[in-house]
Amino acid sequence: MTTFESAHTSVLLKESIDSLNINPDGIYIDATFGRGGHSRAILQRLSDKGRLIAFDRDVSAIKAAEFLQSDKRFSIHHRPFAEIEELITRLGLKGFIDGVLMDIGVSSPQLDEAARGFSFMHDGPLDMRMDTTQGQTAAQWLNSASLEDITFVLKEYGEEKFGKRIAHAVVEQREIKPLESTKEFAKLIDKAVPVKDKHKHPATRAFQGVRIFINAELDQLEQGLEGATEVLKSQGRLSVISFHSLEDRMVKRFIKTKSQGKQAPKHLPLTQTELDEGKVLKAIGKAIKPSAQEIEQNKRARSSVLRVAQKL
Repeated sequence: MTTFESAHTSVLLKESIDSLNINPDGIYIDATFGRGGHSRAILQRLSDKGRLIAFDRDVSAIKAAEFLQSDKRFSIHHRPFAEIEELITRLGLKGFIDGVLMDIGVSSPQLDEAARGFSFMHDGPLDMRMDTTQGQTAAQWLNSASLEDITFVLKEYGEEKFGKRIAHAVVEQREIKPLESTKEFAKLIDKAVPVKDKHKHPATRAFQGVRIFINAELDQLEQGLEGATEVLKSQGRLSVISFHSLEDRMVKRFIKTKSQGKQAPKHLPLTQTELDEGKVLKAIGKAIKPSAQEIEQNKRARSSVLRVAQKL
């Protein structure tokens, strides 16, 4: 087992790979390489003629992919998955992709590495950027954003009902000393939140909200879903694993919208063909969740949901 394999356990691994209905000679995209668990499993099912194109905006993930670079079927690109359509079009492969797998959210190595600043469980710089080569850090944003903007992010993206209290605490604290570490931010949240959830750390939602904002994760997801749908061939599969309600609702809504076709008033004289225009996807089965056994082996799998669609 390589160090990369031991560092991260891919969630819903068998279910997600099975959902792609892999053609051994096909072309597939792993939109979120991470530490390569899903990529490795896809490559095991591909023939010498198959091809796998991976994306990741985390420099650490690109470095972790070195162990696959000798495989001529594999290539990886330091790009966010929002740019799937742009790159695949440039490669001349738009409309030729057999399947796209997206594993949304932060990975275990990102959470476990204190220097990345994603987790309140490890003290480190308050960074939270998935791509550390660009953009502002969480600390830079928290120390300069308005009270209203911080409140909005915590409530909208973190679903934190005490968002305004936390925002006030941030603004007051930075007047004394700017926030610099995850430990400082977590302590501030703990102090600002009046009612604690027995089963959840008080900083969970706020950290989630800031992370989603810093990385524009919901915008990235929307663009990624659109791009993935565009590059798929007819009967190609889109499989998406999400980890919290905001993401899952977006994926569910996207598949539903793309499955409905043109919406029109009931009594408008349109043919079925006209109504079917715009139907791009169909949902495959129901949402898939991890088994009790997987959750027992990997606690981080407990909130994961896999949704699958097929291009018409």
